[in-house]
Amino acid sequence: MTRRTRVLVIGGGPAGSTAATALAQEDLHVRLLEGAHFPRYHVGESLTPSCRTVLEHTGIAETLDKHGFTIKHGGVFRWNSDSWVFDWGAQIGSRSWQVDRAEFDQLLLQHARDNDVLVTEGVTAKDVAIDADGRPVAVTCLADGGEPYTIDDFDFLVDATGRSGLLSARHLHNRQPNPALRNIGIWGYWEDAALLPDTPKGGINIVSSPEGWYWVIPLAGGRTSIGFVTRKDYFGERRPSYQTHEEMYRALVEESLPVHGLVVGARMTGPVRVETDYSYVAESFGGPGYMIIGDAAAFLDPLLSTGVHLALFSALTAAACIASSARGEVTQEEALRFFEFAYRRSYTRLLALVSIMYERYLGKDGFFRTSDRLLGEAQDRDDSLSFVEIIAGLSDLREAGDASTRVLTERLTEEALKVQERSVSGHDGPGKPDFSSVLDNPLIDAESADFRLVTSPRLGLERTARG
Repeated sequence: MTRRTRVLVIGGGPAGSTAATALAQEDLHVRLLEGAHFPRYHVGESLTPSCRTVLEHTGIAETLDKHGFTIKHGGVFRWNSDSWVFDWGAQIGSRSWQVDRAEFDQLLLQHARDNDVLVTEGVTAKDVAIDADGRPVAVTCLADGGEPYTIDDFDFLVDATGRSGLLSARHLHNRQPNPALRNIGIWGYWEDAALLPDTPKGGINIVSSPEGWYWVIPLAGGRTSIGFVTRKDYFGERRPSYQTHEEMYRALVEESLPVHGLVVGARMTGPVRVETDYSYVAESFGGPGYMIIGDAAAFLDPLLSTGVHLALFSALTAAACIASSARGEVTQEEALRFFEFAYRRSYTRLLALVSIMYERYLGKDGFFRTSDRLLGEAQDRDDSLSFVEIIAGLSDLREAGDASTRVLTERLTEEALKVQERSVSGHDGPGKPDFSSVLDNPLIDAESADFRLVTSPRLGLERTARG
């Protein structure tokens, strides 16, 4: 009997638990280590329809529907002088959720257990031993209150350790901050807050201000998450004027007429939280015997709610690549190249759109035209459809699974360069968007496009006609 491939997943957030579940469903032996004890608080509550698609594949979407999370059908942008509605149900026939991440993440981790993943909480991976070929061969772990010990009985390592970045940040040191997105977020929670008029059911509100933008996310039980994102230097200039973060947060909410109008009669609950230094990307997302997924590899910005999308998209893609390689359908090198290709294309497209929105001067029609070019679409479509597909995450899934729909890498990088060049004129010195991780990456080449992701009859990779 052939021994099953053994995969060690480090990190039990959405990326780690989803990758582990998908791999176990493909009959691989999967062990998952999580340093925390769930449930635990986490920000990132607004999900995209792509998340539903991935979680339908792993079999937990129906459970999430029944759990009572707010069903998200779209949202409203008020960006500078423009205002527009995106309605996923009407435009693309899809929906997602607004979630309490403590509950959501715990449900995903339990789903991994239910699919025979060996899950251990309260164990932190402290170090990784790498052999002469660059392959991880052992992980040093520390359990709560225990002595360090080593795990070395694995064939493949999946790093899903989030911002702490076991491999990318702490071992390989190849994760770089994005100079154009040095932002900081401050947020809190309210009871009985309202939403902007014309908001699709359960939808998010995104409201710009001269110095940043606000999110308004309706959660279950009458709670609403309201946050403000601004430049780190602007936050630093204003912070000394207030005794506490809460005092500053309340002032920021009052400064936005649209947002302040939503909290009239509402009550703020719980602590105010602040987070910064969260925009970065690793120079590579994998190597011999390992892949880096989710926030461990890259994070953009809260704008457009890309965090969980990138986590789940990378998790499913990594699982497909590892499973197909384990079955001998592709070589490990081919699997690694496709993973890098698919994940980095997704990151690039979203980075271009987020960056151009922060530039502000284009207006919504400019955002929509940029979105058309990022998908390689003719510009006679429904004005906002390309924009809607990108922020839904569905264009990434479609391109991964159907090579014929992929905009040429050359065209995608050309659009990234245009964004970079436009931004240079608007910045003095450092701070322009940096696309070097894509434009200068040797793994993003034509050979990587010779495969596509398939979910039936099994999750894996399939050679395209060209390949």
